[in-house]
Amino acid sequence: MTTITATRTATSKTRALLTSAAVAAPLWAVVSLAQAGTREGFDLARHPLSALSNGDLGWLQITNFLVAGTLTVIGATGLSRVLTTTWAPRLVRINGLGMIAAGILVMDPADGFPLGTPYGMPETMTWHSYGHMAAGSIAFIALIAANYVLGRHFSRAGNHSYAIASRIAGTALLLGNAWAMTGGKAGSLTLAVGAITAMLWVSFVAAAHRNH
Repeated sequence: MTTITATRTATSKTRALLTSAAVAAPLWAVVSLAQAGTREGFDLARHPLSALSNGDLGWLQITNFLVAGTLTVIGATGLSRVLTTTWAPRLVRINGLGMIAAGILVMDPADGFPLGTPYGMPETMTWHSYGHMAAGSIAFIALIAANYVLGRHFSRAGNHSYAIASRIAGTALLLGNAWAMTGGKAGSLTLAVGAITAMLWVSFVAAAHRNH
């Protein structure tokens, strides 16, 4: 038993794998938010961060999804080597695969972004937009579940602060996603806050075990 959780010894290879998980969320968040603040016509209160995959600079967000998703999948292997729970790493891996799929399957332009796109939602959606929605749903569900599983894991290990933080992170994404799906005001913003919070917590857990 450690101050973090019941854990296994991290070898140098395991620490390298955990580094991937530790980097994934901060990288995705910084690249996404930097674009959200600089790309003309983008409004985080109205447009989901996935919309950044459209337009002339869309390749930046597509690459961001692919790189962060790959790092998450790799990092899940590191988590499986240091955590005594098997399900949390599996769910993190599914989340990473969902991110990769969401990067490949780009959502349709909508609601005025990119510039020149009519306001409102398109009357019909392309197959890849449906695919993006499915991939995003899988990624979010897996990430929410991973945080709750981590909460149970840390609670059993006696680390109550980590257990509470895990559940808060999972709940932030659960509520943010639910609000966005109901069409609530600034739903894209609440979804972004929830997703980034949940992702960053997984990265923090990986970093904590890497440095232990």
